Amino acid sequence: MDEDLVVHNGGCHCGRVRWQVQAPSSVVAWKCNCSDCSMRANVHFIVPSRRFELLGDSKELLTTYTFGTNTAKHTFCKVCGITSFYIPRSNPDGIAITFRCVDQGTLSHVEIKFNDGKNWESSYNQSGIASCSV
Repeated sequence: MDEDLVVHNGGCHCGRVRWQVQAPSSVVAWKCNCSDCSMRANVHFIVPSRRFELLGDSKELLTTYTFGTNTAKHTFCKVCGITSFYIPRSNPDGIAITFRCVDQGTLSHVEIKFNDGKNWESSYNQSGIASCSV
């Protein structure tokens, strides 16, 4: 593991979906105004998928919702309905972590940037979000 990365644990509200992710203690999170994120008030940071691991039988408790281009895979707990992570359209090779679903104690700072998901095509290249899963 890179020395600037720490292990963050997190999961859903009922605790049945649990995961670990390697990310810095200070992250850049994205507040998106697309139709899905705005309804959920989602704010997430993105990591390469290789740094994310589902724990235990969490996979059995997930269901997935897609729409539009079907690129984003919005996963949520079948029991409590919380989306603690998902595969974003902007970074199909990464995982978007809902920062409020990270257990307390390992995130030291969260910088929140805006992503114009309503105007996805025109804002994608300008935002720099694609580099988050490299």
